[in-house]
Amino acid sequence: MKKIEAIVRHFKLEDVKNALTEKGITGMTVTEVRGFGRQKGHTEMYRGTEYTVDFVPKVKVEVVVDDGKLRTALDTIVKAAQTGQIGDGKIFVSELVEAIRIRTGETGTDAI
Repeated sequence: MKKIEAIVRHFKLEDVKNALTEKGITGMTVTEVRGFGRQKGHTEMYRGTEYTVDFVPKVKVEVVVDDGKLRTALDTIVKAAQTGQIGDGKIFVSELVEAIRIRTGETGTDAI
């Protein structure tokens, strides 16, 4: 099993969710996050004063998939979240040792 963490733009969340659902990947967790990478924030004007926004708001989508669905999930997220501009986000993949469904006690891929 693999855990995918995708940091994407807010307005791309619905596109990513719908694209993953079409591919049969339905379970996900979404968190609003703030951070920066190469984009390094931006400057804005507020009441005539310029200030720097260091941490850019994004959305983190977490998905757990069986190893056989990993490539499909990654390709789907990239295609749905991509705008071609700096700040599109990042995807991180981790090995997942165990998953347990609390209600039934199912483990492994049965739990996802």
